[in-house]
Amino acid sequence: MYAIIETGGKQVKVEEGQAIYVEKVEGETGSTVTFDKVLVVGGDDVKVGAPYVDGATVTAKVEKQGRGKKVTVFKYKPKKNYHRKQGHRQPYTKLTIDQINA
Repeated sequence: MYAIIETGGKQVKVEEGQAIYVEKVEGETGSTVTFDKVLVVGGDDVKVGAPYVDGATVTAKVEKQGRGKKVTVFKYKPKKNYHRKQGHRQPYTKLTIDQINA
């Protein structure tokens, strides 16, 4: 059984027991998070939402909160003596999918 959920402005296909990395979700390590924006629930019979499947939820356990690798942002305008160097680390959450309720 699989489901497609919406989180952090992105759509993610998940299965039970799978570990995924998503945009930061509020929650302590070890806590449970429930996603109710389920777009598709698949398996033997496929349920497609319009836009979401009624009554379908996906529960996941927060494994860890972290930050990704540093991305360097460098702005430069030639002949104007303008340059700016800036770094950015995007926060993420590692989740393990516990259950898909259809």
